[in-house]
Amino acid sequence: MFSTTCHPQTDGQIEVVNRTFGQKLRCFIFGNARVWENLLPHVEFAYNRVVNSTTSHFPFEVVYGFNPLTPRDILDDVLCKDGFEKASIIKDLHNHIKLQIEKKVGKYAENGNKRRKALVFEIGDWVWLHLRNDHFPTQRKSKLMPHGEGPFSGPQED
Repeated sequence: MFSTTCHPQTDGQIEVVNRTFGQKLRCFIFGNARVWENLLPHVEFAYNRVVNSTTSHFPFEVVYGFNPLTPRDILDDVLCKDGFEKASIIKDLHNHIKLQIEKKVGKYAENGNKRRKALVFEIGDWVWLHLRNDHFPTQRKSKLMPHGEGPFSGPQED
């Protein structure tokens, strides 16, 4: 999804990154709001040197295979290593990170589903219908009207 100046959100992850960048920029600016463009590379470098909670690695480490101390370290490491050696190191790291992400997503799903129960509806069960504006635009004229209708009964067995 594309983002615009008025609506910078594209998904939840980008919103978190944008909020984090804003917080870091406020720390660096110190009241001089005109210098924020000059500070973006420094904020980006600082952001990429923080351990990600999902991968348990630095973003720089995921991309380059190591965590640089300065921007110059990136150039030195990229230019010094053999291409095949570097590719195999990064490929192994990406496999490890993929497993780490899958494990973390499983944990998130487990925690999210803790209090949920599986619902199985049978013919003749009573249900509550949740109405949304995009599904029933003519029936709901105001956000102050009830959000649901019901209860309704499904088709009866003969």
